[in-house]
Amino acid sequence: MSGLKESPLSTARPLRVLIVAPSLDILGGQAVQAARLLERLSKEASLEVAFLPVNPRLPGVLRKLQSIKYLRTGVTSIPYVASLLARVRKYDVIHVFSASYLSFVLAPTPAILVGKLYGKKILLNYHSGEAEDHLSHWSSAVRTIHMVDDVAVPSEYLVRVFAAFNLQAKPIYNLIETEKFPFRERRPLRPIFLSNRNFERHYGVDRVLRAFATIQKRIPEARLIIAGDGPERTSLEQLARELNLENAEFTGRVGHERVVELYDAADIFLNGSEIDNQPLSLLEAFACGLPVVTTDAGGIPDMVSAEKTALVVPRGDYEQLAAAALRLLDDSTLAQSIIKHAREECRKYRWEAVREQWLNLYHELAAGSGARQQKPEQEGVISTVAKTVSGEDANQRRDKLEENQRTAL
Repeated sequence: MSGLKESPLSTARPLRVLIVAPSLDILGGQAVQAARLLERLSKEASLEVAFLPVNPRLPGVLRKLQSIKYLRTGVTSIPYVASLLARVRKYDVIHVFSASYLSFVLAPTPAILVGKLYGKKILLNYHSGEAEDHLSHWSSAVRTIHMVDDVAVPSEYLVRVFAAFNLQAKPIYNLIETEKFPFRERRPLRPIFLSNRNFERHYGVDRVLRAFATIQKRIPEARLIIAGDGPERTSLEQLARELNLENAEFTGRVGHERVVELYDAADIFLNGSEIDNQPLSLLEAFACGLPVVTTDAGGIPDMVSAEKTALVVPRGDYEQLAAAALRLLDDSTLAQSIIKHAREECRKYRWEAVREQWLNLYHELAAGSGARQQKPEQEGVISTVAKTVSGEDANQRRDKLEENQRTAL
């Protein structure tokens, strides 16, 4: 294990790591990343890894209550916190996945506080593309993050955002299991398009629908597969009707085990996001051989090279999104070049590329050599968090909870 730094614990017994994250019952980037990481880390001899879901399944009638919006938040939080109190004390490092806004308060914050209660090393793994707005408007989040021992983020973009708030963060790319996303030759490209983002306003699926309306004026037989679900579903379906779209199929929620079928059915991937970080769906498209047309939202310019691994257009400009897609259909040489370079780009997201970074980070934390956050005064952190949960800010942003738990990276 070249370069791996061992902690004193690693010579006596495996380092015990607890991953706290959404389960795949909440389909989204955090859940997928947590599942992939857990599978890989479980095979490491130097670690003993376990998983604690922030959304535990409840038995019997309580399970039905989890299907009721807002009510499920309270019903789920009680067993979640109880699980933290029972299990965190058994581990050396607590690896906490995090989104933003109210879900930050309800999911990672209890894990951080319980971890500190037991004197454990806390690694915050922050994924949300809404980080800048979150940290700007939720001062309690900044103070809570100052309590953790280290922060890992999946992009250089988030490193820069955190630095603006005097928070140190280490970039470790998202994990893509390229062997599970088989490559398929696409010569020539067919006018079959795919959108695979959750139906949240900031993911711009409406821009994809408008772009497809423009494409269909030129290619009436073109098809669009729209995979996903979320609070914008009704309005998106209504927009598709208003645009008189033909051959536009809403597939609904597609489980992780069937997502490869989506990519195999399409030839071009369209992404219209307004706010983003490092979306897994773009990387999965790279691996499968779909050329990508995307906006320049958030951290996307850090993960793609315009004209080399993807075609990039300004946020909100669905006409340019459509024009770029048509350009791929018209220019086979360009399309094949993008496919080739995008596939090569996937190498940096394979387990072989990120494995040592995760292992070193865990062992550094256990040895006490992690990058401790520079802390301001911490008096009142818990009361500030409690005020956030019950106060006006929480009421205004309550609808963000489920949205941010699903956020793709």
